[in-house]
Amino acid sequence: MAPLPSPSSRFVHAVKSSPPKAFRSFCLACGLACAFVAALALPALAAAPPIEENAYCGKGNIAQFGAKDGLAELPKSCYYTALDGTPSPGKQIHVGANSDLAAAIEGAKCGDTLLLPAGAAYEVEVKELPSKNCDDQHYITIRTDTPDSKLPPEGTRISPAWGGVASLPGRPPYAQPAGGPAKLLATIVVRRPVGVKVGDHLRFIGIEWTTAPNSYVALMATAEHTDHVIFDRNWFHPADGAEVAHGVGMLDGARAVAVINSYINGLNCVAVAGRCIDATGVGGGQGNDPISTLKIYNNFIEASGENILFGGGASTTNPTDIEIRRNHLFRPLLWKEGQPGYTPSALGHPYIVKNHFELKSAIRVLFEANLLDNSWGGFSQAGYSILLTPKDQSNKCPLCRVNDVTIRFNRIRSVAGVLLIANAPAATGGAPSDGGRYSIHDLFADDLHDKDFKGGGSFLILVSWQPPVHDIQIDHVTAFVTGELLGVVNTGPKLANFILTNNVFSVRDVRPIASAGGGPQSCAGKNQVDGGEAVLAACFDPYKFEKNLIISQRGTFPKGNFVVSSPEAAGIRDLKDSIGKDPRLCHAKGPGCSKISPGAGAASDGRDVGADIDAVEAAIAGVE
Repeated sequence: MAPLPSPSSRFVHAVKSSPPKAFRSFCLACGLACAFVAALALPALAAAPPIEENAYCGKGNIAQFGAKDGLAELPKSCYYTALDGTPSPGKQIHVGANSDLAAAIEGAKCGDTLLLPAGAAYEVEVKELPSKNCDDQHYITIRTDTPDSKLPPEGTRISPAWGGVASLPGRPPYAQPAGGPAKLLATIVVRRPVGVKVGDHLRFIGIEWTTAPNSYVALMATAEHTDHVIFDRNWFHPADGAEVAHGVGMLDGARAVAVINSYINGLNCVAVAGRCIDATGVGGGQGNDPISTLKIYNNFIEASGENILFGGGASTTNPTDIEIRRNHLFRPLLWKEGQPGYTPSALGHPYIVKNHFELKSAIRVLFEANLLDNSWGGFSQAGYSILLTPKDQSNKCPLCRVNDVTIRFNRIRSVAGVLLIANAPAATGGAPSDGGRYSIHDLFADDLHDKDFKGGGSFLILVSWQPPVHDIQIDHVTAFVTGELLGVVNTGPKLANFILTNNVFSVRDVRPIASAGGGPQSCAGKNQVDGGEAVLAACFDPYKFEKNLIISQRGTFPKGNFVVSSPEAAGIRDLKDSIGKDPRLCHAKGPGCSKISPGAGAASDGRDVGADIDAVEAAIAGVE
């Protein structure tokens, strides 16, 4: 591909442009409302994001995300994960098969490389692999002895085929070694139920992580009170039939930790008879020491509970500066009861399925260019794909909050709901510290389900108890849903700064903007009989809801939107049964286009309303 413009020309210019000086002076006097207007004035991003591993991070860990995306601050720190940033200039040490890996690390010097024979297994029963207090110029590399020429190139995802497995049932086809599937990885077998902690300045390359047969492991590998750890082209999976809750943890005191170009599958908790209730592929965020500068790039991540989760435990801090890009978050439909080929767990019960991506505690998160497949309800959740839900879990995290989250250029499909945003108390009554400043744009969601996926098929459910949710900007989104566009629960003051503009929606026909509960005390419950505009006016101040192209036969909406009765009237090229095979808008009559779309070139920024589908497709190219 052609050289990419610098982040400053592609992104930062768009999000940092300033209003005129006179307007800035006026804003000093008018406060919140003026900040809201200024956010609306920001030009929208109009190009696909870069796809390179270190597109937002220069050598020496120089952050290049830009300052803000709309209402949300972007990460302020980054982790440069290219091989030339993690040198191991010391000796190459061959570690014999079945020997003590912890002892080998203890005997190594900073800068050494430990070569583990391909196909060899190292059983790890110790609590942690030693920390060596190395520096950024002297990483210890732990890798398979398979030469680089036979591994996926740097920056390329590995697959189980390098572990000798040609395919996995119900999963998408994956890359293969040049000579076909072969055991080219070295294997670490985790035997401790609480997993193994890793030390500082370690880079794992070409390692298969698994568990002992017939044993329960809660967490496979964890970075805790350590820094500068990279899992590069690794394969994480439980032993066949084993219940294993968590893959990689980024916990108390973790700093500069990355999972890149890896394959994580099979993490699961089993209903009724299992030993856990919430399986995650990658995540963490609990503890008392700062957790920051986390990177999750170009991975296949599969877990029954949440593919990625931050928060959810006791903590006095919030994880900050998190980069999550170009991952395939997946779970097989073979895990869903009633689906063809349904395969229950080895215990005979279904797996506990929840969501793809959830934040209960996090600050400054970029979630970009990810593909999210298959989420359904039935296990305390309703199958939403993305949750922004700060939580004082068990009253042990009163400082937990979720702020400054940017979600852009993502694709969601085959789910029971798209977004759940909620500031709500824990079951034990504790309230989170805050939740707000969310920028969501260039998101494409289709193939929504409701009853068959034990959910509602909604685009957004917004719940605000305490503290109030604030500052939500949803712009240039395309979502074809089977439920409501917006369901609201809010029994308190009107919520500040709700922006829903320049989107394309296909929604259910009865009350597409409505109450999601809370009884007559909720703003929506009291006003939904008067239509969508009444709900918006009762629940938000200030708000902006305009320039949206909405397919709905019976719903009522504020003026300034384009409301039509069918996909043909909307001028959408190919939309049927909530699946948009080609969700682009028609600019002229022709094949697939009986009329010009009223949303063509009609957005407030002069673009088509809805997601930039070309940009989304370019962003996720090669992710599946």
